[in-house]
Amino acid sequence: MKSNKNIVLIGMMGSGKSSIGKILSKKLKLTFIDIDQKIEESENSKISEIFSKYGEHYFRKIEEKISLKYLNSENSVISLGGGGFINASIRKMCKKNCLSFWLDWKNETIVERIFKSKKRPLAINLTKGQINNLIKERSKFYSLSNHRINCNKLDKVEIINKISDIYEYE
Repeated sequence: MKSNKNIVLIGMMGSGKSSIGKILSKKLKLTFIDIDQKIEESENSKISEIFSKYGEHYFRKIEEKISLKYLNSENSVISLGGGGFINASIRKMCKKNCLSFWLDWKNETIVERIFKSKKRPLAINLTKGQINNLIKERSKFYSLSNHRINCNKLDKVEIINKISDIYEYE
């Protein structure tokens, strides 16, 4: 019996939420919504520009407004920004309307993917140790998701199959 809830992908930046979400939505014939992309469209700016012009606090307010709007959608796979699930209002809405999946990777994998990445405004000036601390801090919130997918030894197809199997029988 297929769930009628949205699927929300959560996890650190660089965990594959967007790329996995796109493929997963096609497989399940659901709409794909990337919250970071929706923020960029609404602000007519890249996230890195929003951070540098207005700061993180401004970004988080926009992120909350847009996330809450799209979490109310139906028949969707939603990729939350890395910090989205930290927000209590967003997390509450996810619990109410959605099945949340934490794409969990070893810290080293995430650090390798995001260290010095210009596309990751929050991580660009962080040391590897600071990124590890950020992962540790956020993991406390990510662990509140409905499902945790240990992605370490899986390829994209296996991750997608795992999520769709759980979704189909939830």
